[in-house]
Amino acid sequence: MLLFAGVVAVPAQDLRLPNKDGSVKFAVIGDTGTGDSHQIAVAKQLSTVHAKFQFPIVVMMGDNLYSGDAPKDYHKAFELPYKALLDTGVKFYATLGNHDNPNERLYKPFNMNGERYYTFKPLGSSVRFFSLDSNYVDDKQLAWLDKELAASGSDWKIMFFHHPLYSSGETHGSADHQRELLEPLFLKHGVNVVLSGHEHFYERIKPQKGIAYFTLGNSGKVRRGDLRKTDLTAKGFDQGYGFMLMEVVGDDLTYQTITDTGETVDSGSIHRVGKIDPAPGRSSQPVQPGPKPPASK
Repeated sequence: MLLFAGVVAVPAQDLRLPNKDGSVKFAVIGDTGTGDSHQIAVAKQLSTVHAKFQFPIVVMMGDNLYSGDAPKDYHKAFELPYKALLDTGVKFYATLGNHDNPNERLYKPFNMNGERYYTFKPLGSSVRFFSLDSNYVDDKQLAWLDKELAASGSDWKIMFFHHPLYSSGETHGSADHQRELLEPLFLKHGVNVVLSGHEHFYERIKPQKGIAYFTLGNSGKVRRGDLRKTDLTAKGFDQGYGFMLMEVVGDDLTYQTITDTGETVDSGSIHRVGKIDPAPGRSSQPVQPGPKPPASK
């Protein structure tokens, strides 16, 4: 049972996001790199939505290439499926999964600039993204992250990496080791949102210590029946393929999760509370559920 209560099938064109001029719009895909018909179906639906919700950024949750990293693999599992988006100038930002060769960081369309971990900020925005290599969370990466978070000055700090720190998946479950290393820095520096893949389903986790966690690893593969509803789960879907849309307007982030057939399986918003006094076990800039946004026209 794996499509949890409250899911309503809605055509993807019926956006549940503000779709405002000047907002930060982006899409999320994960575990994409099959090059098969399922990945292509998700990519086509993503392109259809882009015609109305013109996101300039796609963040990739890892396992970008399953069959290798030869030129033919990039062509089959990335360049062909996303050609329509690439042709419009959409930029993809990748992170490394456990099935990825670290040499993918050298592939220019992944915008990793040769680095295992990196950060970027959309021009003129108050949002900064941080891509980590959750395969090897070593002291060097942690020192880099501590420094970059301290210097970011951004209202919204969004992390994306492969292994989910919190998960209800039967196959993998929560990445406890990575959580032990990363979560203290997230709390210290006021991280708001964490995006991951690895689990081949969609799960929205109830906010943990003031941080919103999303897992999206079903853009190319699905592990049906693998999502167990636990106390962590706010919403889940493991019966098909999909992607996410997100939009930041001021102190509110709106999200919508859409399948390859154009059905909406989750939507809503979170509100950034703003900086609060330090407290043990809580982010210094927590989020809370926001009001249900009206569908855009």
